[in-house]
Amino acid sequence: MRCGKPLADETREYCRDCENHTSWFTQGRSLWVHTEPVSGAVYRFKYKNKRNWGRIFAAEMAEHYAEQIRRWGIEEIIPIPLHASRRRKRGFNQSEIVAKELARLTGTVCRTDVLFRIRKTLPQKKLDARERAGNLKGAFAVSKNWKACGNVLLADDIYTTGATLGQAAKMLKKAGVQNVYFLTISIGQGI
Repeated sequence: MRCGKPLADETREYCRDCENHTSWFTQGRSLWVHTEPVSGAVYRFKYKNKRNWGRIFAAEMAEHYAEQIRRWGIEEIIPIPLHASRRRKRGFNQSEIVAKELARLTGTVCRTDVLFRIRKTLPQKKLDARERAGNLKGAFAVSKNWKACGNVLLADDIYTTGATLGQAAKMLKKAGVQNVYFLTISIGQGI
């Protein structure tokens, strides 16, 4: 199991997305499947300024995955960045809120000065799987001042096809990271 999507056929090792694409991340997990009431809660967190919900989501992540974070040997938690224009419009980065709180709860370092979104992209929710991958090409960069560590954890809100996390992981691996793992609040269905 790589991304953690639920599978209808338990004899399959990977979901369709993981089966059909080269993965830049080693493994990942999500708290919940992206269906109601979770999908509504994530939407309100992101778009209705429910910033304090990020601490609740991070606390759930810590409760369920703190031991997994230790087993993975995570040295740094890195949030998926927003483009500066989107961050200004929204007023915050939901992934950063979750990452900082998760780092605090697990005693891990959170780095917001490593991964940057250097190209403005269309919102992924409006695109199909193929368009998502193309939309993110060249979207991320890694700071030249960062000394890559062995194992990092990417934190994000939703895993749908893995395009965002995959592109971010690709850039981190090219910068010298050995293993990139991820945690998200919710994940799409792999069935």
